[in-house]
Amino acid sequence: MGRVVVVGLGPGDADLMTVGTMDAIAAASHRFVRTARHPAAAAVPDARSFDDVYEQASSLDEVYTSIVDRLVAAAASHGEVLYAVPGSPAVAERTVDLLRARDDVEVVVLPALSFADLAWIRLEVDPVADGVRLVDGHRFAVEAAGSTGPLLVGQCDSRQVLSDIKLAAGGGEVTVLQRLGLPDEQVTQVAWDELDRSFEPDHLTSLYMPSLAAPVAAELVALDEVTRTLRERCPWDVEQTHETLKRYVLEEAQEVAEAIDSGDPVKLEEELGDLLYQVYFHATLGAEEGDYTLADVARGIREKLVRRHPHVFGDEHAETKADVAAIWERVKAEERKT
Repeated sequence: MGRVVVVGLGPGDADLMTVGTMDAIAAASHRFVRTARHPAAAAVPDARSFDDVYEQASSLDEVYTSIVDRLVAAAASHGEVLYAVPGSPAVAERTVDLLRARDDVEVVVLPALSFADLAWIRLEVDPVADGVRLVDGHRFAVEAAGSTGPLLVGQCDSRQVLSDIKLAAGGGEVTVLQRLGLPDEQVTQVAWDELDRSFEPDHLTSLYMPSLAAPVAAELVALDEVTRTLRERCPWDVEQTHETLKRYVLEEAQEVAEAIDSGDPVKLEEELGDLLYQVYFHATLGAEEGDYTLADVARGIREKLVRRHPHVFGDEHAETKADVAAIWERVKAEERKT
């Protein structure tokens, strides 16, 4: 049985790597790095990276599985290989979890400094005392389901990940941590609504959320993920446009109305889901065109409802439905002037 020795490159430059890691690198004859896009990757000489897997695979799950398959094969061929990962092998490293689950390879994991260790220092937070949860930005909706904070979210490496996070949870304070341990590190505060548009994320970006206004909505984000996957892989979904989908919006809305008339709550639940999918589909098309995201759609209707209900969210008063209707029309008219 082959052996894979897993080491961590630390969160920044090579000076944050441990002596044990450096010794393991020096002793290895066959070296691999998960990605060469890391400041300390150059400290692993003659290493093969798996960046080509990222370019060829259609999903992160496929990326991680392919990496593990290659490592196991290399270990079987050479007896022992070294595998270097960003940060710590014990923190948010899916490939290590998959390696450990295999019964055809021996896995040795060496400790290393993670991005979280630097984050606690920059944030002046004791994660144990404050009960901070560490979650993966790519799996935010699932791993943070039901949470209201505090959360440290790693691997926030794209605007799509940030948009998914913004959609999944209610607003709150957000601290953006970028390139910790490097000369150009940044720690900034960002408004929730600007989370996916006010800065450029990279593979060394994480978020800290001391609290959330509402728990993470796992099912809503899971539906968004399914919608995007169908759009990418289903031949029918790939060909759809806003125009071709118009008939389905009308049909699903009509079926919701019929379900209401039937008085059957099970049927109504189903039809509401079908109609909701149409909203998600159109939002996905809008995101592809760079016009808006699902989070923008949700934020827009939320802000409109708040504006048009000053008797609920403001200082005005309404005693009757007629009062509410009058306020609604007045605010609507004011919006048209701006």
